[in-house]
Amino acid sequence: MLTVCGRAAKGWKSNCKNVLICYTAPVMEVSPIRPESAPPKKNVVRRLYDWVLSWAETRYGTPALFTLAFMESSFFPIPPDVLQIALSAGKPKHAFWYATVALIGSVLGAILGFYIGYAFWAATQDFFFSYLFTEELFNKVKGYYGNNAFLAIFTAAFTPIPYKIFTIAAGVCHVSLWTLLVASIIGRGTRFYFVAAIMYFFGPTVKLWIEKYFDILSIVFTVLLIGGFVLIKLMVP
Repeated sequence: MLTVCGRAAKGWKSNCKNVLICYTAPVMEVSPIRPESAPPKKNVVRRLYDWVLSWAETRYGTPALFTLAFMESSFFPIPPDVLQIALSAGKPKHAFWYATVALIGSVLGAILGFYIGYAFWAATQDFFFSYLFTEELFNKVKGYYGNNAFLAIFTAAFTPIPYKIFTIAAGVCHVSLWTLLVASIIGRGTRFYFVAAIMYFFGPTVKLWIEKYFDILSIVFTVLLIGGFVLIKLMVP
């Protein structure tokens, strides 16, 4: 309740002088305005994923796919399949063309990774060990090349294993460049054209499914990543 008091104004007819007038009025209770809670922040991987997907909405989608595939083979963390799927969802009939673009970019990027290891590893290894992979994992990959380099590269090219580790290690270990190229073309070609076939027949449904179950797929991706290394260990004694 709110009480307001004041003396009568001049000109107001009253038999009493200096009358103090008080009026009590109800007051509505107003709830304090609470700011809307901010949406939860996305993790780094999800933000990179969304950034990569954003290129699919531009006219530079195809050049971006080539660039992404090229970079992923030597230093970028997000696989080109993400953008390949997004582009193919919009134009399923072009799915195999996008697979070809990704394949060419990826194989050329593998050559860059090879020469980073072959000629510039002493100058760049601190960067890679700090931001992209561990020295322990890198040494393990080098060990695979002592047995069957072709099979190790093919498996890495086809599975979710970070391909860049194998391309760089191939240069460090002086693996034949032709071995790297042939294994990469077969492994990456199988992978990208397999994705293209799925997108050609199922298209936008796959993209929506990935968006809906992104967190679960991230876990599945990790499991496949570990499985890929286990597979190499079994196949390359």
